[in-house]
Amino acid sequence: MTTMTSALLRTNRLFGDRPAVIDAEINLTWSEHIERIQKLATALAGLGIKKGDRFGIIGPNSFRYTELMYAGFWAGAIAVPINHRLAPPEILHILEDAECKFLALGDDYLNLTDDDQLAPWRDKRIAIGATSPDKDVPAMDELLNAADPAEPQDPNEDDLALLLYTGGTTGRSKGVQLTHRNVYSNGWQVINAMEIIKEDVYLHVAPMFHAADLLGTGYTINGCAHSYLPVFTPTGVLQAIQDYKVTQCMMAPTMIIMILEEPTFDDYDISTYRNLFYGSSPMAAEWVEKSIQRFTNAEVQQGYGLTETSPILTTLDADDHRDAVASGDIGILRAAGRPVIGIDLKILDDDGNEVPTGEAGEVCVRGPNVTPGYLNRPEENEKAFKNGWFHTGDVGRVDENGVMFLMDRKKDMIVSGGENIYTSEVEAALYKHPDVFECAVIGVPDDKYGESLFAVIVTAPGETLTEDIIIDHCRELIAGYKIPRQMDFVEELPKSAMSKILKNELRDIYGKK
Repeated sequence: MTTMTSALLRTNRLFGDRPAVIDAEINLTWSEHIERIQKLATALAGLGIKKGDRFGIIGPNSFRYTELMYAGFWAGAIAVPINHRLAPPEILHILEDAECKFLALGDDYLNLTDDDQLAPWRDKRIAIGATSPDKDVPAMDELLNAADPAEPQDPNEDDLALLLYTGGTTGRSKGVQLTHRNVYSNGWQVINAMEIIKEDVYLHVAPMFHAADLLGTGYTINGCAHSYLPVFTPTGVLQAIQDYKVTQCMMAPTMIIMILEEPTFDDYDISTYRNLFYGSSPMAAEWVEKSIQRFTNAEVQQGYGLTETSPILTTLDADDHRDAVASGDIGILRAAGRPVIGIDLKILDDDGNEVPTGEAGEVCVRGPNVTPGYLNRPEENEKAFKNGWFHTGDVGRVDENGVMFLMDRKKDMIVSGGENIYTSEVEAALYKHPDVFECAVIGVPDDKYGESLFAVIVTAPGETLTEDIIIDHCRELIAGYKIPRQMDFVEELPKSAMSKILKNELRDIYGKK
């Protein structure tokens, strides 16, 4: 069965004595790790969680975060990882939309329920830790240590395994339903693409509420060890590679650039690191070259994917990176790469016809790792899934060698520092200010973050707005990383004959400044 429960049973059977967690707090073998997961599954039942129920998680990267998700697999329940940077109204929407039964919180997030909107969750919390800083909130380890190991609930491969929330075109985040088959299948696809071996040690750098962290699935299936970085810092990554003999991890280009610019880079032993895998956006050729030069034992590889695809769809391999730098022909470095095994990819026009090689159209895919759909979003499901193909909303082209290049984003998504930001959601927040008459949000080039947000605002007649007013207004509605820090106040926005705001013209104006 292609379920994550069967994957854990296999890993325990074949690799039980091998390291599973190598961390500052604890070292665990796979048999020890999975015994904790089994006990936690029993503890979940004690909290009223039944097969098919959902529970939220907010906290930093940790082995306990993994144990919560995996205990969900074991119990047939569904973990709902939530971005800790979201504002209370955004968190509330997810908890209600997913119908979560309780909320697991890291120590630094237990006070989230002090906000009146989240007050109903005060009695539905557990602390993700060995102990709890709040005597009224039970600690995860205390619950599992008092429990006996649970028998697996033996889910079907089409049962829901995870519910990950991503930005929505209506300004509300939407739940991406990932089945056991989806998660398990992409694990095998990643094993192949990243050439994972059982001696690998995977460092969780990408935040665990993000689909990018699902790359770790392949390492679990292959019996590898995992280490965790609670908060990204350049020295934190370098120290972890040195201390835990890390061989692989996934990072956004912004993170890699910060590491390469770290003055103490050469003070660390990073000789074990063998695969520098980056994603969320392309990386400039100069930084690829610097990566190859400084990570002397590592290959450089890129991946493209979406939450809806669990997540990896395509990879640009190490040979492409090495050859581009050596030859000076760097055009390939703008590519998203070739489809992973098991993925069918087509470029379709607006009528659903496949376009000729080299021409642009919408990237459409099908495969075992593609979500069956969004939770509670029948209209969006109808638009995204047609004739067995998932329409990604991204515009791309495929060259004569089968390499796919992304051209634009139909959904106007901005990728800033590895975070996906939907302009419609930001615009919805801006429009809540009574003095915003019209607005448009675009992405503009940023040397550090790849892209940053730029808001173009028409002020209501007779009113005055400033950058500080807009920023303060947005703080109450959306996460800090979604707030535009650059903006212009104009008399009117460029529009088409149908009164549609022409964002391409805005990009031409502001993207070159």
